[in-house]
Amino acid sequence: MRETLNILRRRMGRLYSAIRERRPAQAMTEVVLLFPVFMVILFVTAKIFALLVLVQKMEIASFYAARRWQLESHLNADWAARQDDMVKRDIEEKVREYLGFSNPAIVKFLNLQNATLDVQRTQVWNVVTLKVSTRPRNIKLMCKYPKEAVCSSYGQDCRNGYDYLCVEPGNHQNGAGKTLEVTKYVPSRDRPITFELPGAAE
Repeated sequence: MRETLNILRRRMGRLYSAIRERRPAQAMTEVVLLFPVFMVILFVTAKIFALLVLVQKMEIASFYAARRWQLESHLNADWAARQDDMVKRDIEEKVREYLGFSNPAIVKFLNLQNATLDVQRTQVWNVVTLKVSTRPRNIKLMCKYPKEAVCSSYGQDCRNGYDYLCVEPGNHQNGAGKTLEVTKYVPSRDRPITFELPGAAE
């Protein structure tokens, strides 16, 4: 790795000096040789950025889901079960829309596959869990070798990244993508209330 960086540094130095000395042929040669390397780095950076965007959007969406569940669900009402199901479906629909499931370009950029919202009631807390499944991109250049060969000395973070980018049936593994999960805890309410925006009645 260090040797590769040294080669790149030398080539960039030659490229800079060629441009400064107005030698376009030499500069063009360097650009052509380095172009595939730049494309690989750009693509990897875009995929990392996509994962960061997805994690941040999940945090925001899970906070929204938990807060709405706290305000609109309740324990002591005859129609609680039916109302809770309606509230949960509406929250899940809004969360999916925010994450980008309604936009094919966002689905492709973030590798989205599915999103589910699960709510578990306890005596004190309501546990709201948002799960998002991603679809592997199966980039041939990056996914040519098995996960164990690639990540043998890099640990769990490498395996997670490999699962996010590469894992699918028939590609050295038996999984498909990666499932990301965010959990929020909100207190249970003792009485039913309706959700109203502050100042809406004025």
